[in-house]
Amino acid sequence: MRVFLTGANGWVGSAVARELTEAGHSVVGLVRSTEKGEALAAVGGSPLLGSLTDLDVLRQGAGDADAVIHTAFGLDFSKMAELSEEDRAAIETFGEIFTGSSRPILVTGGIGLAEAGETYTENKRPPVMPDFPRASEQTAFALAERGLHASVVRLPRSVHGVGETHGFVPMLTAVAREKGVSAYVGDGQNLWPSVHRTDAARVFRLAVERGARNEAFHAVAEEGIAYRLIAEAIGRQVGVPTKSLTPQEAETHFGGLAKWVAGTGRASSAWTRTALEWEPKEIGLVQDIDRPEYHG
Repeated sequence: MRVFLTGANGWVGSAVARELTEAGHSVVGLVRSTEKGEALAAVGGSPLLGSLTDLDVLRQGAGDADAVIHTAFGLDFSKMAELSEEDRAAIETFGEIFTGSSRPILVTGGIGLAEAGETYTENKRPPVMPDFPRASEQTAFALAERGLHASVVRLPRSVHGVGETHGFVPMLTAVAREKGVSAYVGDGQNLWPSVHRTDAARVFRLAVERGARNEAFHAVAEEGIAYRLIAEAIGRQVGVPTKSLTPQEAETHFGGLAKWVAGTGRASSAWTRTALEWEPKEIGLVQDIDRPEYHG
């Protein structure tokens, strides 16, 4: 299978590129620079220079492909509205190219917060949220409703692995270093789902091989880890104490991260494991981050 992969040099996308090529697939990856293209070529992929704003480049990449896996999304969250519009236009462009065919489009989604006692399952469909403009899943499912073969792979809050430089764990580690304490909220029993990025990459491969059928897959290895365990592991590695904060104190301590640190979000991957015959193989989140090499 010839797969057009966006975000081919990203934290998740680079793992997907390696997983696909090792399984014998051909990967054409969207990259922003010649240097990044060399990194993709080193794992057997073919670089296509461009960005999500280059719709003609996206048409070129998708036009020659048997499938699209879309993992790219910008990291400057101060431009969320602009990034979300780029994302929507890219997904709709893939739909334009694949109209009338059974070629799969696989879009990356996320697992948000849930009510206490609730478990986020694959059959849940996210509503349109005016205060959160990213609508990757909604756009993909809209394509599926028009008859295209589009599906979603949802990633949990923590997609971990040695070498992680973005994402929640590096941000929380930076806060612990700055504040001199690794904090949690209340009793710290709110739950975080997680997956190792190598295990997540296998979900993408297995899902695209299955073909997109208006489904959501959960790349979730650990359904819910008590946040206090994460905070304690970060504290041990940074060399600072662990402390409980009230919700009000957390707002000051964590800033914009506070709602995620305090929030809960157990997520099941039971259907995904059955449908894809997928079982996680890699180290768990707490064990992973409780190692010096994780933090550089």
